[in-house]
Amino acid sequence: MPTHERPLRKLGFLTIGLFDPADPARGHESTLRLVELGERLGFDSAWVRHRHLQYGISSPVAVLAAATQRTSRIRLGTAVIPVGWENPLRLAEDLATVDLLSGGRLNPGVSVGRPGHWEQVSGALYPDTAEAEDFGYRRVSRLLGFLRGEPATDFSGVEGIEVYSDQVQPVSPGLADRLWYGGGSLRSARWAGEQGLGLLTSNVVRAEESEDFAEIQRSQIAAFRAHHPLGARARVSQGLVVIPTDGATADQRARYHEYARARTPRTTAPQGPARVMFARDLVGTSAEIAERLYAHAAFREVDEAVFALPFTFGHEDYVQILTDIATSLAPLLGWKPAPEA
Repeated sequence: MPTHERPLRKLGFLTIGLFDPADPARGHESTLRLVELGERLGFDSAWVRHRHLQYGISSPVAVLAAATQRTSRIRLGTAVIPVGWENPLRLAEDLATVDLLSGGRLNPGVSVGRPGHWEQVSGALYPDTAEAEDFGYRRVSRLLGFLRGEPATDFSGVEGIEVYSDQVQPVSPGLADRLWYGGGSLRSARWAGEQGLGLLTSNVVRAEESEDFAEIQRSQIAAFRAHHPLGARARVSQGLVVIPTDGATADQRARYHEYARARTPRTTAPQGPARVMFARDLVGTSAEIAERLYAHAAFREVDEAVFALPFTFGHEDYVQILTDIATSLAPLLGWKPAPEA
């Protein structure tokens, strides 16, 4: 087995939180049970993917609020909240509230850009202000400022029996320092570094300088750290889809390999005008996956990973995958489980 210059220090997982529209409560409960399982297995973090107008979790902050009351140690993240759907002031209030409920365990991940299917959804989302909305980096800058305690108004003090603050309330010290940015381009990587944020990389990048996924991602990590105040110590997390099969049944292994096979064509070349590239899903034994990760140029640059659970599988499939990641794959990468609380 090859060795890794940066032993894996932090291990997390990401779930989309799918549900049956006829029974959405069960899907949300499944997500919470996976977070609880992650804590028992020693994972350092659990992350929820954001989905609007789909049959996946639309309100990860609310789901993580519930998770704060069912866990005590594992860090809780969003990967990512598209802030184009959000009012930064209101989002800051929600994030600070959940962070306090968690005892300082929240790790918000955000991204910018127009909401998907903009022409169809803008009338419902911003019926009066669609053309005036700013969907660029300034929207995250506003959120970051509010989390840091910058004034949200020029009014404070007492009015009658009501007391007002000029800062977003509640205040959760340190939360702004735990904000992550989900980026897949050189421009986003540089901007996130300049803001002092963490960088969440995923299985999606823009092919700007190469058509080799690992090399593209490696160059983005280098650009991020070159612009970050902490330089080489700036936090980067990699989020590939990883499906170990050590404890899988024959039926599970067949379904996992078919899932990856069906998604492979999109990984062979840049897709669309934006030249989007996707990483291949990693399916196999833990030893096989570890070897492929050690050969991945970007993985060799990080010591944190948030492995993404695949779409459309069942709860028991996710239990097997998470168990194999924590007990078989991650130890081969140098990771040690977090101690029990």
